[in-house]
Amino acid sequence: MNGHTILVVEDNPKNLKLIRAVLEFSGFEVIEALSGEEGVRLAAEASPDLILMDLQLPGIDGAEALRQIRSTHVGPDVPVVAVTAFAMSDDRERAFASGFDGYVEKPISARALPQQVRDFIELGGRT
Repeated sequence: MNGHTILVVEDNPKNLKLIRAVLEFSGFEVIEALSGEEGVRLAAEASPDLILMDLQLPGIDGAEALRQIRSTHVGPDVPVVAVTAFAMSDDRERAFASGFDGYVEKPISARALPQQVRDFIELGGRT
């Protein structure tokens, strides 16, 4: 175990299963949330080392969940990384403008994800 806890906020069960399996295999502890509201609640309760946040969620979207997390529970020391399938050229900039610390495109690369997560934790995002 590497001792790092990752909160994954993802409403697609297949994506969630893949991310969980890849991260757990790499020694991370994974906490799951299926909605933005649940992500906000778990961010306060679990004190994760990193949050992977889908942008398109039922209820509040990822950007609003991030705003609530930052304003009430988790300070800027915890990187929050946007995860989205909408990999248009301006999505990265839009994610950063919304306050996300990093950006990962779907489909998730099972080979690259563990190192991306380690880099986000060590560097605080912006990779």
